[in-house]
Amino acid sequence: MKYDVIIIGGGLGGLTAGAKLAKEGKKALLLEQHDRPGGCATTFRRKDLTLEVGLHEMDGPHAKDLKVRIFRDLGLNDRVTLLGLPEFYRFVNGRQDVVVPHDPDQAQQRLNKLFPAEEKGIKTYFDHVLNSRKILAEAAGKPEKSVGDFLDEHIGNEDLKLILLGNLGYFHDDPYSLSLNYYLVAQGSYYGGNASYVKGGSQNLSNALMAVIEENGGTVKLNCLCREIIFEGSLPAGVRYEESGGGSGSIVTANAAQIIVNASVPGLARELLPGERGKILAEKIRDNKPGASLLTVYFGFRRSLKETGNRYYSTFVFDPSVRAQKDIIKNNHEGFETRCFTLVDYSQLDSALAPEGKGVGAVCCIDYASEWEGADRQSYLKKKERVAEIFTARCDKIIPGFKDAVEYVEVGTPLTVRRYTLNPEGAVYGFAQNPGKSTAYLSALPDNIHIASAWGKFGGGFSGSIYSGYMTAMDILRKRG
Repeated sequence: MKYDVIIIGGGLGGLTAGAKLAKEGKKALLLEQHDRPGGCATTFRRKDLTLEVGLHEMDGPHAKDLKVRIFRDLGLNDRVTLLGLPEFYRFVNGRQDVVVPHDPDQAQQRLNKLFPAEEKGIKTYFDHVLNSRKILAEAAGKPEKSVGDFLDEHIGNEDLKLILLGNLGYFHDDPYSLSLNYYLVAQGSYYGGNASYVKGGSQNLSNALMAVIEENGGTVKLNCLCREIIFEGSLPAGVRYEESGGGSGSIVTANAAQIIVNASVPGLARELLPGERGKILAEKIRDNKPGASLLTVYFGFRRSLKETGNRYYSTFVFDPSVRAQKDIIKNNHEGFETRCFTLVDYSQLDSALAPEGKGVGAVCCIDYASEWEGADRQSYLKKKERVAEIFTARCDKIIPGFKDAVEYVEVGTPLTVRRYTLNPEGAVYGFAQNPGKSTAYLSALPDNIHIASAWGKFGGGFSGSIYSGYMTAMDILRKRG
């Protein structure tokens, strides 16, 4: 079968690219190895509860947010409802208990009141995150700083630094190896406007994008795993994929002039590109390391946490042993009894994830595939059970009545992420956004292979993937007509 474009992977990047190209009249084929579209933008059902896999908070929409244009262009505003969030986050560490507003002026006022001696540093921080384009332009050609070095340069109080880094896990696991440039753009989008959640779960957004593809003549095939990219001469000309739905396992060949990869770049090098071409790409990305993964504990509640007295959508809990920035990375490798985590309570919104009177929530923390590999199945399951008990007890100390409200609990590990996304090490944000991270590998690809995922130049997260998909489609349309 001949197509204009084949998209390998149905995460948000691939779906967005496919939706734009199909809308513009391109014959598109999207292949997704899972039984549903979305990658990390999915949900799953447990009895009468809908559990959210990946989306806790998405920056925007706001006036400077590219997603506003993308949603309007693709007609997504008529298909999904975005719910504004009540606050940025609550931060708790045993010494401080602070609610950080989304509004930057309110956030500065609150932090100035708590840390009056740090008013100058607080102003510098917000000047940077709110004017990231100007700051990046001024820093062009200079060596990149890390977020940790930037905060040390301008702020003295360690608890204040930790509060500002409450949502560090949205980007990376260590402030001293996170690019300041990347952080300023991403964090600036949170403070530059409100943040939102997709009513009914992120699966609704993924389903909406799939519908745009199909309604405009494109094809989405689920349960189809791409096995290799095939070449004619020096250029990719199509793919071979396995139709695993129904257990047939038959191999199918499809051809297209353009190939969009919504999958990991290490996987592209290792599995999809044949022979020497794969080796060349692998060498180009040798110094780029996959980012951290996440562990998630999914909770279903017989009564909502709001009824137990919880007042906050997201609470970032740092263990008291984390006294400075330098302690964060060490803590991310310690036991779950002390590891920092985020608690998300969807009952603070009209999330439509649970029936009236019930609720759902999640605990999420930085984690690594290496901490779970090598165990037999029984040991793996027992460890997951123990992790659920630990976080249930820790949440009960913060929200009395939490444990009694729990009706259902399930744990997803980095190995779970790897199984459903095929990302190496279960990385959720693509390559680690280290200072000076190279994107030279993108120019080493054949002209008609495009990266539209968290592994591309825009980085990870929902917004990064959506931008990557849309701009990839625009590039193909501009260059090829």
